[in-house]
Amino acid sequence: MTQNIPAKSTSFYAIGLSYLKADAEMRGKFSLDDKAKENLLVQAKSEGIESLIVTSTCNRTEIYGFAQHPFQLIKLLCENSQGTVEDFQKVAYVYKSKEAINHLFRVGTGLDSQILGDFEIISQIKNAFVFSKEHDLGNAYMERLVNSVIQASKRVKNETEISSGATSVSFASVQYIFKTVPDIADKNILLFGTGKIGRNTCENLVKHSKHDHITLINRTKDKAEKLAKKLDLIVKDYADLQEEIQKADVLVVATGAQNPTVDKTILNLKKPLLILDLSIPKNVNENVQDIEGVTLVHMDHLSQITDETLENRKKFIPQAEAIIEEISDEFITWTKGRKYAPTIHALKAKLQSIKEIEMAYQRKKMNNFDEAQAEIISNRIIQKITNHFANHLKDENTSVDESVDWIQRVFQLEK
Repeated sequence: MTQNIPAKSTSFYAIGLSYLKADAEMRGKFSLDDKAKENLLVQAKSEGIESLIVTSTCNRTEIYGFAQHPFQLIKLLCENSQGTVEDFQKVAYVYKSKEAINHLFRVGTGLDSQILGDFEIISQIKNAFVFSKEHDLGNAYMERLVNSVIQASKRVKNETEISSGATSVSFASVQYIFKTVPDIADKNILLFGTGKIGRNTCENLVKHSKHDHITLINRTKDKAEKLAKKLDLIVKDYADLQEEIQKADVLVVATGAQNPTVDKTILNLKKPLLILDLSIPKNVNENVQDIEGVTLVHMDHLSQITDETLENRKKFIPQAEAIIEEISDEFITWTKGRKYAPTIHALKAKLQSIKEIEMAYQRKKMNNFDEAQAEIISNRIIQKITNHFANHLKDENTSVDESVDWIQRVFQLEK
């Protein structure tokens, strides 16, 4: 006799690595470009993953999703990046169920950002879910969770001052340039790469520098031209990179290349040069420091810059955490209700069925059977019984899965 072996249940996990334990080089190994993300989603679908989202920024690469074991998600990450399982074990983290949910809330609200209050990650999370949905990997649970995190992010941003003033790595970059380079308004600034961090840095520089002293270069020239038109800046061809570096006092590198694009072989300098590498993986070779007058600063160093504004933001962490707790509790209540609601409905239907059989029996047995009164009393009893079970399942100390299984077996309910 063959037994029906139930499919192994899945749990919700968050796996990944961030600036907290992984340096820029290690984060570079695990970074995922758009093609790698798509390949990961296609592979996840083929391997039977129900739902997941994947994010990869300069500060972190993470997968949130359902699996029987977290290694299913770790395997997806390692097979679609340059990272290994051994690397992952050294620097990464794995969260399960409520811890995974809480981690996503902290990331999405800027509490886990490299610069406290940086909300740029929330757009990445939104886009990640849209991308997953396009690949049929966004279930109702994930949609509700992402929407809850977006709601929390909006409230933290609007109801606290945790994001007061400018935020993010681009803010720290500009702050560093202004503190380090005297007379910045008269210096030549070259921006190589027009990714999001590069664009934001450029916009902040424009506010405090002369437009005709900032030059843009990008491998794809039309992207640079769009930004230049918006900010009234100069654009040069990629072929002019070496010549423009010689003219620059400050070089900001923010490309998406997987290997260094700037090294000492292309530097033929006649004056000091400050280089800010805002890329993950690193796009400036460390050997540029062999050249006299070159100062190389990476984004990990920039993120450590603290000032009065950043210190002030820390005061609002408890307020932000209270908002997160409120919205995450609502989400947890929804997930519990989603698990037990069908069982409560089935239990009520079972009790109604028992009632109908008993009512039919009493009709035959009793000549003066008061059917209307019996209906009222039995319905009230059924409601009280189902309320007791529902209240038990709502209790935060209840193991919903175990209790639902017990109710289904005792009352012989269909799963």
